Amino acid sequence: MTQAEKMNRTEISELGKVAFVERLTEPFTTNENTRIRQGVGDDAAVIDRGGWLEVVGEATLLEGIDFDLTYTPLEHLGYKLVAAAVSNICAMNGRAEYLTVSVGLSARFSVEDATALYDGIRRATEAYGVALIGGNTSASLTGLNLMATAIGTVAEEELTLRSGAKTTDLLCVTGNLGAAYMGLQLLEREKRVLKGNAVSRPELTKENAYLLGRQLKPEARVDIVQELREAKVRPTAMIDVTRGLASAALHLCRRSEVGVRIYLNRIPIASDTFRLAEEMHIDPVVAALNGGDDFELLFTAPLDKHQELLAMPGVDVIGHVVAAEEGAALVTPDGGEIRIQAPDWTAHRAAEGAASEE
Repeated sequence: MTQAEKMNRTEISELGKVAFVERLTEPFTTNENTRIRQGVGDDAAVIDRGGWLEVVGEATLLEGIDFDLTYTPLEHLGYKLVAAAVSNICAMNGRAEYLTVSVGLSARFSVEDATALYDGIRRATEAYGVALIGGNTSASLTGLNLMATAIGTVAEEELTLRSGAKTTDLLCVTGNLGAAYMGLQLLEREKRVLKGNAVSRPELTKENAYLLGRQLKPEARVDIVQELREAKVRPTAMIDVTRGLASAALHLCRRSEVGVRIYLNRIPIASDTFRLAEEMHIDPVVAALNGGDDFELLFTAPLDKHQELLAMPGVDVIGHVVAAEEGAALVTPDGGEIRIQAPDWTAHRAAEGAASEE
């Protein structure tokens, strides 16, 4: 590489993930095809089929990046792949109906391995009521690579994008946060303990079953989408929480051109998460803010739906929407405010600096 080429080269880490993706997709954000109701920039694409709306969302899992087969059963991995794709449809307030799966397998995988993977896929399709209708299988030189595309529908009056939040809306989240991240930390700890020992298996107790399940076999919140519908609560904006609460909140703010206030003591964190976080000297709030794979839903809703939301099990009101110029911040119990930051929103060096400050 010449000196001139080096000077013109921009490392991806200099931009941060969000800015990098926006640079790649910016030329595609304006489309003259009037059938495209939502293209790049949301959890899924929305296509107007004339009388009904089709929703299409994807999930990709790459070995060494998104999962480690040292401690991830192939059946669980197949289930997780489907859950990730279906979760994108849930985030549009829609219902997944069909699924395609593409798999890249290296020579180290056997027929039995592939069968176990597809057993997990089958179990997930049965759990979520979706039909596997196609896909592709090919050879891979880089281990196991997986991609699933979920296809569903949503009624015109129920469609929810990331861009609909309004000032004074309530900010809500389903379930609890940080548990999947702590499950991952536990698995990684056991892997380090057993490094070089090809015979022993990780020693994982029943005490941590919940956290391990949240990481290895998460569930898409199809139940919450149905409950919101039954309670006659239509979210004004929604996103699934796959990279932590902080990143999801910033995405909603960017797309809706608003700010948010999240009350630190209202963030739902399971007792198991607190326990293991204390044991491993990890701040559970940081796990909730910047962990991943929770597959919960973060959404905004009108203020006049407050009572209905309070009555819904599994939903917590954690804050509210403010004007864009007020930015996104956490509100501490003493009334102080901390600006919300997320690793995938900053360049690599800036993210390292923020981590060191914590």
